[in-house]
Amino acid sequence: MSPPASFSSIELPTVATVTPEQVIRNVLVVDDSRAQRMLVAAGLRDRGFTVFQAASGIEALALCDRIEFDLILSDWMMPEMTGIEFCHALRERADDRYIYFILLTSKSDKAAVAEGLDVGADDFLAKPVDSGELRARIKAGERVLAMERMLRGNNELLTDTLIKLRTLYDALDRDLVDARNLQQSLLRERHHSYPEGAISLILRPSGHVGGDMVGFFDITPTLTGLYGFDVSGHGVTSALMTARLSGLLSGASADQNLAITRGPDGLMGTDPAQVAHQMNQLMLSEIQTDRYVTLAYAELDRLDGTLRMVQAGHPHPMIQHASGNLSILGSGGLPIGLLEGADYSTFETRLRPGERLILASDGITECPDPRGVELGHEGLQRILKRLSDLRGNALLEALMWELARWHGGEDFPDDVSCALFEYDGPQPAQPSAD
Repeated sequence: MSPPASFSSIELPTVATVTPEQVIRNVLVVDDSRAQRMLVAAGLRDRGFTVFQAASGIEALALCDRIEFDLILSDWMMPEMTGIEFCHALRERADDRYIYFILLTSKSDKAAVAEGLDVGADDFLAKPVDSGELRARIKAGERVLAMERMLRGNNELLTDTLIKLRTLYDALDRDLVDARNLQQSLLRERHHSYPEGAISLILRPSGHVGGDMVGFFDITPTLTGLYGFDVSGHGVTSALMTARLSGLLSGASADQNLAITRGPDGLMGTDPAQVAHQMNQLMLSEIQTDRYVTLAYAELDRLDGTLRMVQAGHPHPMIQHASGNLSILGSGGLPIGLLEGADYSTFETRLRPGERLILASDGITECPDPRGVELGHEGLQRILKRLSDLRGNALLEALMWELARWHGGEDFPDDVSCALFEYDGPQPAQPSAD
């Protein structure tokens, strides 16, 4: 599929310039008196106009079907169709090209003038026609038509430009929908069960694509990595950064994944602080962007519940205990990609059976209510405590519903993501069939 046109290829409209001498070319004189038509037509030809004549309104309408007129001078009183009726019929035609219409009349009362204006006449000229007054009336018509032609030309240019922009936006929107689907595909599994527990993930970009990402990977048969990170900003740039950083925490080998190290006895987990340090170096030396990243990464030993973690500017990880109460972990830390040589530290804790680890993005904790008050860690803890009986994706979906109720709608101002590990503890060995 060919790529969509860029904004630079859109030709913006140029203001049209039309001079009065250009706007009136074809003139139609309508009068049942041949002598009167010839007299008026002669004066018009002297001014360089192409002049046509009609003896009635019906004949004039037929000429209008074949010729584009700029100016019509029509007698008021004519048999079969009066000048008023002719003007009304002309204005009723579906034609976006304006014709300046002058009625020739001996009438001067206000009611007659109002009737002529009401059906669409632009001007009036008393009979017998004075050449100087006719010249002045035509000049006035030239000014009106010049403005009308200029506005119509500019409207056509604007319409054409809007069509091009709409086509471009439609193409961009289709691409962004595809990009959203691709970004969502980075979450290969939204729920994964182990004998010792389960991981559940949720990701809700605020636009088509976003800068949040959550995920997990296995380091060894009993060691699992769980992460959540948030690239600053929104849109395509943040989404590209998200895809790039997700690649650093994917794969099951030390060559593919920063969090996996090759040890003397085989694969093992990289120290979490070293994971943050390596990501920081990569951001500053290779990616070269003004964006930064917050990260929460946990190495889970599923056999005994041990957690080794690093927090780099991300909202505090939390442990929800079997009672429903929550404990906040970590001390903050610097975001990744801001400072050369930033220091990160690993901290450890331990999950007990029935407890769960929660890594939530700031799209949750900083979500405002209609008055602008942020939910905060305390608000999140209140919600999680109310939902303590739920598990897995049911818990995360309920969390999104509670967040929407807090915010007053699902159009969250920031990307929302959450990673959840629920620890059930090591399972007893099954008795041998022997």
